[in-house]
Amino acid sequence: MRNRTSIRSRATTGAAVTAVALALGTLGGSSAGAETVPTVAAGSTTEPAKTVKPADSGDSALGPAEPTTVAEPDPTHAPAPATTCTGTQPLGSLPEATEDSPLERTVAHADRMASDARYFAVYTGMSVASRAADIYRMPSAAFDAALCGAAEKGVTVRLHDTDVNHAELVALQRRISADMSRWDGTFQLRMVGLDVTSVVVGVDDPAVAEPILKKAFGAGHITVRVEEPVNAWLLPAD
Repeated sequence: MRNRTSIRSRATTGAAVTAVALALGTLGGSSAGAETVPTVAAGSTTEPAKTVKPADSGDSALGPAEPTTVAEPDPTHAPAPATTCTGTQPLGSLPEATEDSPLERTVAHADRMASDARYFAVYTGMSVASRAADIYRMPSAAFDAALCGAAEKGVTVRLHDTDVNHAELVALQRRISADMSRWDGTFQLRMVGLDVTSVVVGVDDPAVAEPILKKAFGAGHITVRVEEPVNAWLLPAD
């Protein structure tokens, strides 16, 4: 599964970051609240689109095998027409048979959508609360309609606007992690990981590290925090 927290054990507030200590490729998520507003309706906004072959022409759960429309972010980054929708599809209608609840099946479907060529350019990440899924994506009426239209009955999906997709966050993570010892003598870079909408960098001294990192890699989508040494607990007490 891509960029979501465990569905059976998670916090509903705060940022839950999956740490990457001197390694790449680990994903994480965080939860966020949203007020309930009217359900997203398919076709309620317009956005640029192009036609390509789907990534997996045999994936009947996500669409037909014929060429299909690829969702692209709205260039104006206008807010989506709604931030929350409630699923209406019959229970068990989604094909994720290994998942044992409507919320889990809906989240699994959203996870599969994130890897689909039609939605790859707009998907950012997700987190899961006890009764709702928080989905982060660049504004896209096509993505919203596809996800909300597939959600099983009673499942709440909260949609959050972002200005970055998941692939861009991974690329930034890799750039920062490319040379972990680059800053030795100035500060210690101890961890690079992903939150839902940012790259989280763990260091020994955020006050020193933050301006340097943001100058080197850009101020957007970087969160700098204190990260204790991995073996700090082994050190004798003073």
